[in-house]
Amino acid sequence: METQDFSETADEVTQEQSEESERFRDIAISGSKHLIHCLSVIGQIEGHYILPPQNKTTKYEHIMPALVAIEQDESIEGLIIIINTVGGDVEAGLALAELISSMKTPTVSIVVGGGHSIGVPLAVSAKRSFIVKSATMTIHPVRLTGLVLGVPQTLSYFEKMQERIVRFVADNSKMSPERFKELMLKTGELVMDVGSVLTGEDAVKEGLIDCVGGLSEAIECLYQMIEGK
Repeated sequence: METQDFSETADEVTQEQSEESERFRDIAISGSKHLIHCLSVIGQIEGHYILPPQNKTTKYEHIMPALVAIEQDESIEGLIIIINTVGGDVEAGLALAELISSMKTPTVSIVVGGGHSIGVPLAVSAKRSFIVKSATMTIHPVRLTGLVLGVPQTLSYFEKMQERIVRFVADNSKMSPERFKELMLKTGELVMDVGSVLTGEDAVKEGLIDCVGGLSEAIECLYQMIEGK
């Protein structure tokens, strides 16, 4: 009978947990004016289903308790969210965005690289949003993988899910629902797909993001929010 050594597996799990706890630590620079927490949303947002191990993911079950802890910890004066995501699970991403938007702690988001798909609601969920010039944001309709039933109820589900995203983005940015839907359903811009790609400056012109800026501008804005300026 073949026996299996679980010691290596246990070590791997412990190492993974250590890496996760390390990732969600407060970032406090010695001599800084205020204690802020840095939260990264990177890779693909993992929802109810576990993604392949080679995928770089942000797990929503880790982010949720981190947000609760940040909101309760009086020593943490602000939260900066760095976003570079290709999207992912729609409901998980929207749940995280709703939590961030309802926080009393001063929040600032900055999009670097890309804030695609469900990354758009996450970017606008902060009280003030930034994007670097080289970053892009992709706006497209909700997609569903796996078995799809060709019945009216499926279309109704898609419409309701889409409306939730449109309403959230419109409520948390300066872009109107009509313009967001127009960009979402635009044809001829994406290869074999429907939607739009906005560069950093275009995203600001459209009212989706507040400002074009980098890390220093985002931190300075967060400091001003903390100080009530």
